[in-house]
Amino acid sequence: MPEPTTASIQAAVEARRDEIVQMLLHLVAIPSVTGNEGDAQRFVAETLRSDGLEVHSFLSSEEEIAPYVTHVGEQPSFDDRPSVVGTLKGRGESKSLMIGGHVDTVPVEDRARWEYPPEGQLVGDRIYGLGATDMKGGVVAAMMVPRILHDLGVHLAGDLFINSVTGEEDGGLGTMSTILQGYHPDGVVITEPTYQRVGVASGGSLVFRITVTGKAAHGGNRNQGVNAIEKFIPIFQDLLAWEAERQATVHHPLYDHYENKFPINVGSIRAGEWASTVPDKLTAEGRLGFLPGESMESMMEQTHQRVAAVAEKDDWLSEHPPVVEFFSGQFVAEEIPVDHPLTQAVLAAHKDISGEETEAWALTAGTDARLWIHFTESPAVLYGAGLLHLAHQSNEYNEVEPLLESIAVLTRLAIDWCGIADS
Repeated sequence: MPEPTTASIQAAVEARRDEIVQMLLHLVAIPSVTGNEGDAQRFVAETLRSDGLEVHSFLSSEEEIAPYVTHVGEQPSFDDRPSVVGTLKGRGESKSLMIGGHVDTVPVEDRARWEYPPEGQLVGDRIYGLGATDMKGGVVAAMMVPRILHDLGVHLAGDLFINSVTGEEDGGLGTMSTILQGYHPDGVVITEPTYQRVGVASGGSLVFRITVTGKAAHGGNRNQGVNAIEKFIPIFQDLLAWEAERQATVHHPLYDHYENKFPINVGSIRAGEWASTVPDKLTAEGRLGFLPGESMESMMEQTHQRVAAVAEKDDWLSEHPPVVEFFSGQFVAEEIPVDHPLTQAVLAAHKDISGEETEAWALTAGTDARLWIHFTESPAVLYGAGLLHLAHQSNEYNEVEPLLESIAVLTRLAIDWCGIADS
């Protein structure tokens, strides 16, 4: 059959506008905070199955993930956390493509800050709700591609996989499990909210814990104790100094425009039990970023060295050295070339549908693309509607028009990448 025109793809997506909006509202309304993804994944699986795809729903296990726990983190539970792959079998010999993302979300921190309910509401052209942009909008976009292909009467030559995963927010459990199930497509597009730019690089990150030991004493005899908070302050200051040093001396062409391409964030501090007692222990937890080309192991070692160097200058800390640990899922940095065929195919599909150029882009955050690139031969990029800066914030939303356009782009990409079957 002849290749569908740009106008026909756009018209097919537009015809399903209301359906797309309602599907996203329905998925947003299903709670799926990391660790509680079962109901959302059943909805995805049932929808793909009703659309005629072969659906494979599978659970991860502690034994399966054990060799990769550094990358995906220890899991409180594997129960009722299925990952889903829907397969639209190709009718010929051509490249395969996987499109998808994660259904898990972060928790709602403060409902009072939400102007519209986090369970979802359409307001004008915006779909508000927890996960609307990060990244249930992207999951819905992926799920719609087989429907649009059906409406166009297109049969692909190569296999198309629609993948919905769990556990991305704390390391990538579902994607790692998908890889271990044997899926190694010729191209992967993760529909993260990239402002419809093509994400070709993702920063690495380490989640760290620093424990500082002091000496307890009554607050009225403060000098008889050693305040663990005071001993942490120079460590914290040195972490920020290290961030600034790296910003000035380490370079990467896709990252040098960032105001802070190596963010080091201390996100929580716990110390002390009583106002009038000198605290004898402090635990600080945070996140440290790094770039493609830098290894996770090297950054861990450098972190140990920085903290040890501060401790050596302090009489107390040199005798009671702080303990540095890394926990949860650690993110390796990754990238694929801008001139890679997959990158160019997504760039071309976007231009075809939108009429405008988009750009190859790099994120300081880590994504599941790293697992495909690190553990398989499958190239992976990011592309999706939504505003990344709204992720993990109150009043998160996705916009209808960009969402529709992204579906058209992904449909065009599937046709171009997988090819059209002869019959």
